Amino acid sequence: MEEEIFDAPTVTVTDETGLTLDCYVEHNLSVDGEDYVLLLPVDSTIEIVSWQDDGTDEEEAVLVEDPSQIDRILPTAKAVLSEQNLTIKRTAVVLTVEGDLPELVDEEYSEEKGDDDEDEQEELQLLASFYHEDQEYAIYAHLDPYFILARMGEDGKPMLLSPEELKRLEPMLPMIEDQLFDVLE
Repeated sequence: MEEEIFDAPTVTVTDETGLTLDCYVEHNLSVDGEDYVLLLPVDSTIEIVSWQDDGTDEEEAVLVEDPSQIDRILPTAKAVLSEQNLTIKRTAVVLTVEGDLPELVDEEYSEEKGDDDEDEQEELQLLASFYHEDQEYAIYAHLDPYFILARMGEDGKPMLLSPEELKRLEPMLPMIEDQLFDVLE
């Protein structure tokens, strides 16, 4: 398989727990005198979901977000993905996998509904399923780019936005998205 080469510079962001994430700088922008960057993780981003009985004949996919639950299932998830020559990484913001994702097969493709407030659909590729302590889990790779908005610090390093800063920027997000899509097209 041919290796992709990106021209974008790379940076490392660190969260409050000390986890890091290597990202490409996709775009720089300025909002109200503050400099921001749009980042794209270097490795493929993934989600782990657990399948929960919803009281009907169907099961509901529930995103695994609790750090202690991730810690418990991570060794099993690592072992399952290593069979596909993928290395799962515990990184800031989102879990990632290093390695070449398998070719997309139609049955492995899923569209998950976002929150009820959003009409967005998320495209995911099933990488693996596994059981841990009688609970079924599935690992999905994002098919769409997983962008992260960060503010540039005075030291020239990107800083992840706090929940308060994200809330403050929320009214400006449509303008920021318009600015970005104009540049990315």
